[in-house]
Amino acid sequence: MSQTSETFLKTEKKRLFKDKAAKYGVMAGGVMVLCALLLIFFYLLYVVQPVFNSAHIEVRNKIENITTEYAAVGIEEQTEIAFGLTDSGVVDFYRVKGDKAGEKLNSETVNVDGEIAAFAASAPHQAHYGYINNRGELTVVKPSFRVSFPNDVRVLTPVVDYPLGEAATPALQSPGKVIKQFSFASEESAVGILYQLDNGQVVFARLEGEEDMFTEEMTWEAYQSDLNFVTGEVKQLLVSPDVSRIFIVTDSEVFVANARDGENVRLLYTVKVNRAGTELTAAQLLAGANSLVLGYSDGHIAQWFETNSKDGRAFINARSFQMEVEQADTAVVEIYPEFYRRTFAAITASGEVNLFHTTSEAELWQGNLTGKKISNFNFSPRSNALIALDGSDLTVFKVENEHPEVTWSGLWQEVWYEGYPEPDYIWQSSSASDDFESKFSLVPISFGTLKAAAYAMLFAVPIGLAAAIYTAYFMAPSVRKVVKPTVEIMEALPTVILGFLAGLWLAPVIEENLPGVVLFLILLPVSILVAAMLWHNIPKRIKESVPAGYDSLILIPVVMFVGWLAFALSPAVEQWLFDGNTRLYITNELGITFDQRNSLIVGIAMGFAVIPTIFSIAEDAVFSVPKTLSSGSLALGATQWQTLTKVVLLTASPGIFSAVMMGLGRAVGETMIVLMATGNTPIMDWSIFQGMRTLSANIAVEMPESEVGSSHYRILFLAAFVLFVFTFVFNTLAEFVRQRLREKYSSL
Repeated sequence: MSQTSETFLKTEKKRLFKDKAAKYGVMAGGVMVLCALLLIFFYLLYVVQPVFNSAHIEVRNKIENITTEYAAVGIEEQTEIAFGLTDSGVVDFYRVKGDKAGEKLNSETVNVDGEIAAFAASAPHQAHYGYINNRGELTVVKPSFRVSFPNDVRVLTPVVDYPLGEAATPALQSPGKVIKQFSFASEESAVGILYQLDNGQVVFARLEGEEDMFTEEMTWEAYQSDLNFVTGEVKQLLVSPDVSRIFIVTDSEVFVANARDGENVRLLYTVKVNRAGTELTAAQLLAGANSLVLGYSDGHIAQWFETNSKDGRAFINARSFQMEVEQADTAVVEIYPEFYRRTFAAITASGEVNLFHTTSEAELWQGNLTGKKISNFNFSPRSNALIALDGSDLTVFKVENEHPEVTWSGLWQEVWYEGYPEPDYIWQSSSASDDFESKFSLVPISFGTLKAAAYAMLFAVPIGLAAAIYTAYFMAPSVRKVVKPTVEIMEALPTVILGFLAGLWLAPVIEENLPGVVLFLILLPVSILVAAMLWHNIPKRIKESVPAGYDSLILIPVVMFVGWLAFALSPAVEQWLFDGNTRLYITNELGITFDQRNSLIVGIAMGFAVIPTIFSIAEDAVFSVPKTLSSGSLALGATQWQTLTKVVLLTASPGIFSAVMMGLGRAVGETMIVLMATGNTPIMDWSIFQGMRTLSANIAVEMPESEVGSSHYRILFLAAFVLFVFTFVFNTLAEFVRQRLREKYSSL
């Protein structure tokens, strides 16, 4: 074999090796990309999945053979110590966790002067308990737990605190009468006491306190009102934690009154709550005291809250629930709300418990906890445990119910939130208040994503495609060599810079010159047509002096002049048509909300970010059409325009469609521009003068503030999953259509 043959064989082997290496390298890269996408997909599902887990309750500890009858029970935040209060003024503490579970730690007697006439508990999150003696004096106690670290070991020491001072409040003005039942709440230096005397009279007293700067003792001044508007048998008395509202529930009506002025309690609403053939058996305020929940003898539960209506403020029955029990007795005897969430437990006489969440309208759990009648019940502050007293047994249950407010319907359907006039799509994930009702609808931010992408594409697609077609088909090669790289370099511009310029420079400019912007949009196409007509009619020798493909450059000064003219005429047009203030005219006369950072700004800014993507891919697709096709068409007598529309564009249509879909994918996933150039308001409105909030911007804004593992945190991951699905669907659809177009027009 000659040396030349050996060299050829060696070269051929090297080439084959390189070809196989490249083949398998590309294949491995593709597989790795696919694996990365699948890992992202399944990781997002892994983080999101817990929000749809159902509630789970199981027994953790039980203390048996308790001989004391407790009027209220509770458990501290770490669920290590439970407590019970008797109506005679004794507070007992029990260890309910660890090796010594069941041990009675200590017992304290409340400092009440005289005979105790009535006992009541405040809202769960306040954890205050009140005793009123036979003279009408109120003593408020709070079981507290002091933390110490002797020898670096955490020790909880239970004590009884007196939030309003150890001295009782002044006697309520009820000479010769005994208080039968009462409810109370305290807010800073005010205490509200709603009580009923043994003669049936209902009275409200508001105590305003002032602390002595020297002795630190509270001095109280009482303001009192007889509530003569109350009729019927009183079932429940309730006071909101901020002492602004009182609720008197009778057998057939609920009276809601404004209690800010103790001497002039003003009745706000009287609503009928009786139901035919049933009896009202239980009532309680939910966390935040914005909702009143009523239970009936047939297991029906109704939620009422205050809202706006066509006739003003109203107290309405917004939604209802139905007890599901295994035994025949369905009557709701007690309702126990959680500390901070809109979850509550409804209990029947036989011990059946149903766990509901009002916002999500979900029944979270149903069953019989102890098999006996439950005389007392309470949630832990973190809602991860509950305590139940059934006769002589005190049982602590472990509760797994981290995300009761999240349901599929709550995320994608209208929800009637407290205080809102009707069901709506709302995203409002946080507030300064612990009593806040989280609103996790993904609809407005998904809508905002599509809205931002739609306005961006409305701006970018005509400009990007027209520029690509002209550059590839009509423009002179020497000009194309400059234009194409210049436009493609625009794609390297950081979107944060575009968002910064759009929000801080472009938005104020457009707001101040809105008539000029509209005038520019009208004058620009007219001026281009006029310029084209003039160019068509000028002498032939002048047109021939301009090289082919350079005639479009003449439009540059035309566009610049029209832009300057439109903005120069803007003040005159604004004064003439809009009385000198366009924004005021749009807001007051047309009734359209105008935000400075609106959809128009986003469309322009995102359009500039998307145009290079569309231009580059579409231009390559048009330029790659074989010259033989266009030359053959022209040779057969077709005009350049006919050749473009009937041959070139059809052949390049798969690439053009891919360009549009790639631009849409870029617009859907854009973050920084919509973050900086909009008001980030999660509203559902197609108005070009209002902003929006997108999925990507929402994740960028709220993820750093969310608590890891919380409902908010996991729903943000769900938003990322929805965004992932959006882009996946768009890209899959684009590839499908592109392949169909390629099959259809590949024979040209």
